Amino acid sequence: MTAARKTLGISTASAPKADARASFAVTGARLENLKERARIARRNPTEAQKALWAQLSGSKLGGVKFTRQTIVGSSVVDFACPSRWIVVQLSADDANPDVTELQDRKLTEIGIRVLRFSEEEVLANADDVTRQINAELNVPFDKRSARRKAGASTAPAFSSDAFSSDEG
Repeated sequence: MTAARKTLGISTASAPKADARASFAVTGARLENLKERARIARRNPTEAQKALWAQLSGSKLGGVKFTRQTIVGSSVVDFACPSRWIVVQLSADDANPDVTELQDRKLTEIGIRVLRFSEEEVLANADDVTRQINAELNVPFDKRSARRKAGASTAPAFSSDAFSSDEG
């Protein structure tokens, strides 16, 4: 049983918020909706997600822990490494490029490194994708300078609460 993927659109009516943290204020019904979407995605992974999770699970890659289908801010990411502030996203063929660009930009604005791969790339060459992720894990990273490069007006103080997981 395969669930149909939902597609998202982008509203360009509102101006971007000055504070990057404002887009991460998710509460109430929206948070519960995100948690349910994450649970469903964990229970029904794509073939590419299964293949990459086999490489990332159990701290196999560089001894760091990855979680899958985790809520980060206002979105559900495929894989997250909270200790290194890295998320790995897999893009399907039918993914809306505007939505993926917006998600990546929102995460980058608060200092999270985003690695995005196509599902075909993972299925065709999972070892190469794993090497690229490992290379990024070994790059020294300063969250403050990353926020400045992304153009965030303030340097929000985020703890590991930016990454939340509801394994279930």
